[in-house]
Amino acid sequence: MNNSDQDAPEPRSTGSRLAHIPTGAKVFLILSAALLPLALIAFFASLQTNRASDIEARAQLRTAAQQGARALTIELVGNMTALRDAANALERDPANSPACARARGVFAQQFSTGTSFAITDRNGRLLCGEPIDAAPVTTDAGQVGFRMRDNGLVLGIAARKGEAVATAFFPTEFLALVGRPSGFKAAYASNLTAGEQTLPLTALPNRSTLQRRDTHIAPIGINDLALAMTISSPPITSPLLIAMLLPLLMWAAAAGIGWFVVDRLLIRPLRRLRANVGTYQPGEILRPIEYGAVPAQEIRELGDTFEQITRTVQLHEADLAQGLVRQTKLTREVHHRVKNNLQVIASLINFHARGAPSPDAVAAYASIQRRVDALAVVHRYHFAEMEDNRGLELRSVIGELASNIRATAPEPASRLGIALDIEPLQASQDVAVAVAFLLTELIELAMNVEPQTQIRLTMRAAQPEGTATLRISSPSLVGGPVLEELLATRYGRVITGLARQLRSPLHHDPLVGAYEISIAVVRP
Repeated sequence: MNNSDQDAPEPRSTGSRLAHIPTGAKVFLILSAALLPLALIAFFASLQTNRASDIEARAQLRTAAQQGARALTIELVGNMTALRDAANALERDPANSPACARARGVFAQQFSTGTSFAITDRNGRLLCGEPIDAAPVTTDAGQVGFRMRDNGLVLGIAARKGEAVATAFFPTEFLALVGRPSGFKAAYASNLTAGEQTLPLTALPNRSTLQRRDTHIAPIGINDLALAMTISSPPITSPLLIAMLLPLLMWAAAAGIGWFVVDRLLIRPLRRLRANVGTYQPGEILRPIEYGAVPAQEIRELGDTFEQITRTVQLHEADLAQGLVRQTKLTREVHHRVKNNLQVIASLINFHARGAPSPDAVAAYASIQRRVDALAVVHRYHFAEMEDNRGLELRSVIGELASNIRATAPEPASRLGIALDIEPLQASQDVAVAVAFLLTELIELAMNVEPQTQIRLTMRAAQPEGTATLRISSPSLVGGPVLEELLATRYGRVITGLARQLRSPLHHDPLVGAYEISIAVVRP
């Protein structure tokens, strides 16, 4: 054997050449060669049979749908135009009887079908028409809005300034009668559609097994409201039945051939790759995979990519672990320093309070200290539960907050009583801070009204899921001149801002002396 024979490259085997052909090309070539004859037979067998009848039926359907939509457009838009004019007139003069009479005249012939209308002002007071068992349709001034009901269609239009709203109800039977195309003999089904909403007007008999149906949609001209008409296509004939069976044969052949090809090229190699990836553990490197004779080249390259990724992950995982340790230490140090700073601030306030020249200054220092204590309590519990990434336990936070307030209460409020009835619920730090400040403001408000007052704090889980009702009640919070003055001069804007931070309205019942608000919570 000479050197030239030794240096000549070995010829590739058939399996090796197929392995480098893209998978899409393999599937396309095999399925095209197998299914092209069947596809041509099915095409030419059904083309001539269905063309004439389908074109004629669809043309008649299109004409009928457009005629019905045009009739509905004329009727509905005309009625709503008359209601708009009446609403504009009644907006200027609610006692304008001629405008109301003109609107009644437009609807006079439709009342017997169940059609009705109502024109109301912005407070819901009826200006013209009859009360309609439907909420007004929200829409811009001069624009027609709609809402579908089970038994009909509700249209609404606002007056020019929005001070009056006209609402009209059109029952299904009336809409079906108006939308019936004249001279159309075939049985049909009609529906009013708007996006995903549908209002059935007329229905076709139940469809048989081999029956087809065609649908045409024609816009009505009110927003995206449209009339959809459906008719039954010509019956299934023998040539058409044969043409329908041929695609089934094509499907069977395609399923068998496609399964064989895809199973050999894709499924089996993917199963091996999935089993290998499924056993992967962080820090390991994927082992090489034996894919078989002719796997898809893309899958082989994907397996190589996975192997390279695992090598890269192994190199970077140690760095990530070290970075996480450093970040945890830094976060702990920051929280520890914040907690210490809050304690220093509280001590300084207490020190200055002991040297204050007047009782008013002492009370001011105590008020500031109570708010610093509220923030410190929330921060301390957040720091304690930071490792588990849980919410703050509100019962513990509120309990310690109440104890601190009683401890820092002034001498006149030495007999202040705070009763707690709190369910075990958790909340985020932002919610807990706002709740702590809100409770501090409301308890101090009650103390300023009556120093010896008794206060009850309750919190219960509520609906919807993930919310709770926080209630603060006290005889000092009953409406009166002292409470109103304190709210107007000092506390009102603060508690309103805190309620806005909680994204929920704060309700005050001045008769029983209670504040109530809904907060976002999670169950432990």
